[in-house]
Amino acid sequence: MALELHICPCKHKLPFCHSPPPDKPLRIHIQGPLKSIQKLLPNVSWNPIGPFPQPGGLELANLTHQKLYSGHYCIPTVRDEYPACVIEKGIPLLDHIDYYGVTFDHLVPADDPNPEVLAINIIEVDDDGGAYANKFLLFPVDPTEYTGKKVLAVPRCRQKKRGTQDRRRINSLVVERDDEIRDGTANGASGS
Repeated sequence: MALELHICPCKHKLPFCHSPPPDKPLRIHIQGPLKSIQKLLPNVSWNPIGPFPQPGGLELANLTHQKLYSGHYCIPTVRDEYPACVIEKGIPLLDHIDYYGVTFDHLVPADDPNPEVLAINIIEVDDDGGAYANKFLLFPVDPTEYTGKKVLAVPRCRQKKRGTQDRRRINSLVVERDDEIRDGTANGASGS
């Protein structure tokens, strides 16, 4: 059974708050441990050398879009993804993704290379009883609110980690992916 995606409300007031206004162009990046994402999408298979974008990436983008925009269904434009493979003894195990991120656009014009960005991190609370969440988030997390019920996703504004580089980093990765696609050098696994 799929768990619910719970995106914490923003701490900011308009015009910077999230959930964003539905008519505002926005590039959205959501990432987290694959084990947490699989709780949201239990029937999706993941392939580290699969096509771009991963079918699960499309589903994660759509689920995130629905949560941010109050159930509004659409097929978002996936712009980049990050399937991170397990590394054991310094060697990547290319047959297993352990962390995944997807970037998608909401109403971003094709000619806008630097749109506003919303970065969201999925936080796993089951493994450590919420210790990581309580150390790095700006609010207390009770893991009993999430375990077996919902998956915690947190916008950067609710994290202790500052997101001052998110817009530049995420937009530059989209440009890099666009260049790879245009040049025919893109493959299923992103090195970004």
